[in-house]
Amino acid sequence: MKNLVKILALTATLALSACVGGGGVGRYSVKALAPKNPNNVSVKVSTSTQHVYVMEGDRLLMAVQGTVGIGGSTGSGSYRIMEKVKNKRRVSEPGAGYPMAYWCAWKPAYGFHEGFVHPTPRSHGCIRLHREAAARFFALVKIGTPVHIASTQPEDKKYGHTVRKLDQSRDPDPPMAEMMSPNWFRDPAGPLLVHE
Repeated sequence: MKNLVKILALTATLALSACVGGGGVGRYSVKALAPKNPNNVSVKVSTSTQHVYVMEGDRLLMAVQGTVGIGGSTGSGSYRIMEKVKNKRRVSEPGAGYPMAYWCAWKPAYGFHEGFVHPTPRSHGCIRLHREAAARFFALVKIGTPVHIASTQPEDKKYGHTVRKLDQSRDPDPPMAEMMSPNWFRDPAGPLLVHE
């Protein structure tokens, strides 16, 4: 009986870590290159593909799938990162207190942040990123980093094929106690940026 309990506990732990860590498809990992000149970093978002590219001039630092807003609510245009808050939580109802870790706003109430990534637009205008991507995005950008949002980007043709697809649409929320803990905001293991 003890062995059965151990096996069930291990199975539950593995199932939860797969849901939270990688959309139920193995472990999701993201490679992000450290910029040589942080002042040359920019962000390009393609709303048609939901791809987010972090560039340093013509050099690709990171390319990931995100989730953009339904009905075009993410909008388009050129902006700059205006606010960064690693430990941000939702303040409005419903869902006050829900973590929106690694918040990087490009305009009031619109930001990149950690959240479930869906294969189709799903947010209310923000751009959700997987935790592994959100932590690295936060490390790559600074206040003033340019953000360009459009239906398509030139990077779609050049780098779109390298973006790993995610579908966390069926993943359950982690337990509320875990999400409300200050430990929720711990960085993923290992270095966030790779120096090459």
